[in-house]
Amino acid sequence: MATTVSITDRAAEKIKQLLAAEETEGQGLRLKVVGGGCSGLQNKMDFDEPRAGDKVFEKDGAKVLVDMKSLLYLNGTELDYKEGLMQSGFVLQNPNVKRTCGCGVSFAV
Repeated sequence: MATTVSITDRAAEKIKQLLAAEETEGQGLRLKVVGGGCSGLQNKMDFDEPRAGDKVFEKDGAKVLVDMKSLLYLNGTELDYKEGLMQSGFVLQNPNVKRTCGCGVSFAV
């Protein structure tokens, strides 16, 4: 079975916009799973250069970088971008999540 992270059109467009504003040629949005939070794991995102061993997912020129350890938790995840009156940001739809904490920041698989 292939490991994959999918990127919606909205997320790809936002990644390209943010990278253009930062003038960071060749970088992508890094998705990482780190320990912490009430449920044990949480997602972390930042812009970064591709590293050896990364899996790079690309849509319309927007790159998403995931290290192999994080990919174990993120396989099958869809990255989207939502804009609303109260909150805007990247949203991960991760089918591996079994439980989230009350604040919605951390999760367990």
